[in-house]
Amino acid sequence: MAFWLLADLLILLASAAEGVAGRPAASCQTRCGDVDIPYPFGIGLNCSRGQGFEIACNTRNGNGDMVPTLAAANGSIHVQSLSVKQLPEVKVMLPVAYNCYNSSNDVTKKFYGEVDLNNKGVYRISDSRNMFVVIGCNTLSYTKNGNSGGSNSHYSGLFYTGCVSYCNDSRSAQDVQCAGVGCCHVDISPGLTDNVVSFGPWPRGFQEKKSAGYACVSDNSECVNSTNGPGYYCKCKQGYEGNPYDKDQGCKDINECDVSNKKKYPCYGVCNNIPGDYECHCRVGYQWSGEGPKKQECSSKFPLAARLALVLQKVDNVKIFTKDELMKITKNNSEVLGQGSFGKVYKGTLEDNTTVAVKTSIEVNENRKDDFTNEVIIQSQMKHNNIIKLLGCCLEVDVPMLVYEFAGKGNLQDILHGDANIPLPLGLCLDIAIESAKGLRYMHSSTSHTIRHGDVKPANILLTDKFIPKISDFGTSKLLTIDKDFTMFVVGSMGYIDPVFHKTGHLTQKSDVYSFGVVLLELICRKPTIYGEKCSLIIEIQNAYDQENSGRIMFDKEIANEEDILILEEIGRLAMECLKENVEERPDMKEVTERLIMLRRSRKCG
Repeated sequence: MAFWLLADLLILLASAAEGVAGRPAASCQTRCGDVDIPYPFGIGLNCSRGQGFEIACNTRNGNGDMVPTLAAANGSIHVQSLSVKQLPEVKVMLPVAYNCYNSSNDVTKKFYGEVDLNNKGVYRISDSRNMFVVIGCNTLSYTKNGNSGGSNSHYSGLFYTGCVSYCNDSRSAQDVQCAGVGCCHVDISPGLTDNVVSFGPWPRGFQEKKSAGYACVSDNSECVNSTNGPGYYCKCKQGYEGNPYDKDQGCKDINECDVSNKKKYPCYGVCNNIPGDYECHCRVGYQWSGEGPKKQECSSKFPLAARLALVLQKVDNVKIFTKDELMKITKNNSEVLGQGSFGKVYKGTLEDNTTVAVKTSIEVNENRKDDFTNEVIIQSQMKHNNIIKLLGCCLEVDVPMLVYEFAGKGNLQDILHGDANIPLPLGLCLDIAIESAKGLRYMHSSTSHTIRHGDVKPANILLTDKFIPKISDFGTSKLLTIDKDFTMFVVGSMGYIDPVFHKTGHLTQKSDVYSFGVVLLELICRKPTIYGEKCSLIIEIQNAYDQENSGRIMFDKEIANEEDILILEEIGRLAMECLKENVEERPDMKEVTERLIMLRRSRKCG
């Protein structure tokens, strides 16, 4: 095979061709297919400089799109682009010359790639942008320029050149390489206008066949062409490994399903080894999409809500509500109680007239389904008067909803710092502190599993109509076995988060103790963690104790009377112990609870 394929033609604008001088008419077509047709080229004789510059637009490619051709050339020469700026040139597709042989070395098909581009004296084949290339085994081919014009041509027999490519396998030619093995190339002379290709004789007696000494003897081996000249080497076929040169103990099947091969041959389902390959199917109840189970995890055939419901049905004391039931309970979300961590909280009424709060939970997807079920399981296991009770959940809505017992006074944050200005005498402050501490003590030690809340703050302490506190919002909690001291990557609220936890990522019981110490300060000072312009409650009361050995200047003036000042001082000192930087110096929630109870008793006795 010999070819020019993509050629650049130089334009002789000083040719003797006659035509219309100047500009084309305004009505002339200036584009054919996706190729622009600038003047002096044109579609139609009256739209170009002359016959040599005429472009035909009456041919379609394999896709049915119009393609421009050189109207004056013999044959259909497709134009790729036309340029008149800087170096004027035309880029065209020239025909490929070929000789085809059968196994007896007889020619079965041939074409010499005849082309004449200069019958109007306009074009030359660019010697700087083109070369003559031959591809094939044992092929001698050369180009003869000047023959297509016949015996009267001024250019007849002007130029001959060619080359020989040798190989013993038709696959020897390599991509991006043309250095004699299966491929050769030579430069061409300037001034050429036409082309005819000739082929030399095929060497007689040459055949491709495996010799008696063929080295790839294993049943599952194959030969591979050498990458550097004639020859081959052996390798095992895909899915096999071993010695391809050994007939008896050669290439053996790879067990892709073996655990040791899991990284190289992944399967996110059920793996089945087959000769030379392996099959990977999704488990029963699962299906694949995209690239399949060899590339990615299978997804369940059942909706996420159905799978969550199946898990949560096993959880005691948690009812699964339907969407219709939930809408009836909340009267279509008609009464908003407030804003929760992940969305609005609605007031509702059960069939037995029990008032409930319906809270938007985290948005649940495949990645977060474990977090959601974890929160539900944690709350279902906690049965204490100072822990908010989870009654049920609804999974049929876009974002799951959780149904809780109702706390009529709202949260402690709003009571302390909101607009309602509800008075909290010291006795009530002590009761709220003690009952909240009892709830945390229960979480830390009185359940079958140790639980760290991870986000203790006034906003997560709800109050009933009788001001009984209820610890709530366990979305950031982690269920830990008793033999573990910490978990990682639980994020709390700034201002309440334990600095040791913030630095190390380790959440312990003492992290909740720190946060509760901040709550104690807010109860007796009635100031948020950050107040004024840039005042920090923790820093200011620490300075007060350091300088005056008293927190009197920081206490809430409504409760800081002389009768109770010693009780307030002791609560303040207890809070400061909870806030110690050294975790080991902090009391646990059991000690905190007992000391608060003793302070309440001493106040009543006094």
